[in-house]
Amino acid sequence: MSEETKSVPEMFGCLVFNDSVMRERLPKDIYRAVRKTIQRGSHLELEVANSVAAIMKNWAIEHGATHFTHWFQPMTGLTAEKHDSFISPEPTGGVIMEFSGKELVKGEPDASSFPSGGLRATFEARGYTAWDPSSPAFIKDGSLYIPTAFCSYGGQALDKKTPLLRSMETINREAVKVLHLLGKTEVNRIDITVGAEQEYFLIDKDLYKKRKDLLLTGRTLIGAAAPKGQEMEDHYFGVLKPKVASFMHDLDEELWKLGVPAKTKHNEVAPAQHELAPVFETANVAVDHNQLTMEIMKKIADKHNFACLLHEKPFEGVNGSGKHDNWSIVTDTGENLLKPGKTPEENRIFMVFLLAVISAVDDYADLMRISVATAGNDHRLGANEAPPAVISIFVGDELAAQLKSLEEGTDFVSSEKKQMGIARVLPHFTQDNTDRNRTSPFAFTGNKFEFRMPGSSLSISDPNVVLNTAVADALRNIYEALENVSEDKFEEELDKLLKKLLKEHKKVIFNGNGYTDEWIEEAERRGLYNLVSLPDAMPHLLDEKNISLFERHRIFTKEELSSRYEIFLENYVKTIHIESLAMQEMVRKDFTAGLVKYMKDITVEALDKKRFSPNMKCTYEERIISTLDDTSERICTQLDVLKADTRKAEAMTDTLETAHFYHDTILKDMEELRKAVDKAEAIIPDGYLPYPTYGDILFSLR
Repeated sequence: MSEETKSVPEMFGCLVFNDSVMRERLPKDIYRAVRKTIQRGSHLELEVANSVAAIMKNWAIEHGATHFTHWFQPMTGLTAEKHDSFISPEPTGGVIMEFSGKELVKGEPDASSFPSGGLRATFEARGYTAWDPSSPAFIKDGSLYIPTAFCSYGGQALDKKTPLLRSMETINREAVKVLHLLGKTEVNRIDITVGAEQEYFLIDKDLYKKRKDLLLTGRTLIGAAAPKGQEMEDHYFGVLKPKVASFMHDLDEELWKLGVPAKTKHNEVAPAQHELAPVFETANVAVDHNQLTMEIMKKIADKHNFACLLHEKPFEGVNGSGKHDNWSIVTDTGENLLKPGKTPEENRIFMVFLLAVISAVDDYADLMRISVATAGNDHRLGANEAPPAVISIFVGDELAAQLKSLEEGTDFVSSEKKQMGIARVLPHFTQDNTDRNRTSPFAFTGNKFEFRMPGSSLSISDPNVVLNTAVADALRNIYEALENVSEDKFEEELDKLLKKLLKEHKKVIFNGNGYTDEWIEEAERRGLYNLVSLPDAMPHLLDEKNISLFERHRIFTKEELSSRYEIFLENYVKTIHIESLAMQEMVRKDFTAGLVKYMKDITVEALDKKRFSPNMKCTYEERIISTLDDTSERICTQLDVLKADTRKAEAMTDTLETAHFYHDTILKDMEELRKAVDKAEAIIPDGYLPYPTYGDILFSLR
């Protein structure tokens, strides 16, 4: 059966070496060994790896693969791959196709050119990739892709996957201990499940190629607003344009073949903006699949003559793009621990895990902010299109009332006016009775928390590492407080502990409008962080409490954290530096030519009129000339300021000081230059501009 005629169930995962393929093809003892490794993290013997590799190779070749690659996620935030063929020469001059267990489980890519933040010298080139059997291998573009972790010769994590796997194991360990303490002894494992809603822009590729700023930086650095933006609110959930619908159809099919459970697609708020949302998956698989999704989006867009933009703020004046990280905890018995239940036992467990999350977010709000800090996301946060930079938790009115009853030791009366005791026996919680607060960074939505702060281009590994580790720490504290309590006192002491946690951490709960100035003032009174920019946030990564958290749970060493601090700051500096240079070049070489030509033409037009009739008043032309003359003077001045300040930045040596300078000075220089350019662009006819305008780009897809 051809790919075109396959049904969706037949198509889904057809290019993935998943559990069903392993069960069908691997010998039973080999399959059981692999499942044991996946479920318990046990060591995989070389003979088992050899057997898996041979069968995986045969399966891959059947599907047209000629090469294999260890697919990993370095600190660039992107993915990396080095392809080797299966061929092995024979003495007769021919070749055979080989793939060993050693090649499956371990690779040795050159690690010298990947960001390390000082963890290693450039001449120390050796690095290792290690197979992650819990994330299935897949076939793409004629190669077998093997998801792997990436570390240095000395064992330090150089990637996004290694700390994520560590954090998943940590929260599993701490959650199971607490569950056993609460009587759920049948639970052997918990998994963190994640669903990442991905926003993106689609624009005409030919127009994209004419914008130097989009090509070099991913966002427009100049550009006057179009007559229409998003103010009519007619794009959100609107009818899909045929071209866009065709792209989405092909995207779904390509993702389904790779086992990515793409579920929802729709138009977003801004013109030319869209969203794709998948079904929840185990965290490390969800991270891998989100990286694949971003890659495949660009690949399919190119085939449709589109450009897919994943920058957090590609266009000024319309909404930017985020990536909502939906996070939950599920047991191996199928129970969602963040789902309110119908029995006192279920709700006792729910309340324990709810309070663990609340206390974790309060204690480590700075780390949550850091986990989403990028140069692109700084443009989006707090701009009435995304949550503010202040971390708070939305729980909804009903749950807030229940928490208040818990704190006060009173009976809770639900919205249905049904009397329920809460002091000792937790009440029946009504599901899905909370609104969705789009202004909240971290909102409870019935059986999960939605972290709304990540930017659209971000790897979701970092926020999930922080969430997993912080909640694991809170669960450890709960366990240690209750582990020696006698059975007859347990319920009473649990009740006291939950009240204590709520009183200590309720300041992070906020159900109101996060966009208002009043909330920012209130947050300051509560003592909550307001880390507006990456340079403000990043130093907190090396706060003693944060180093202690990660070392205590063996997620990062202090050395690994310090390397990430340097990498994040360097990336921020380099990003804005490139933007500054690109803006200067675009204004000088592209925009100025159109400005000068139009001023010349309109001046000639005015002079021609006066020659024809000396008494003619060329009021309109003269006003345009005067405005453009004044504006061009401002542009020239601001260009010189930006150029001089950029040179100052280039001479700075302290990374944090440089990052602050780029934020406080360079970005403001760019903003002032943009104001002048945009004012002139709004006057100049489109035909004089050597690049497409906002009106062209945002409304080009018909």
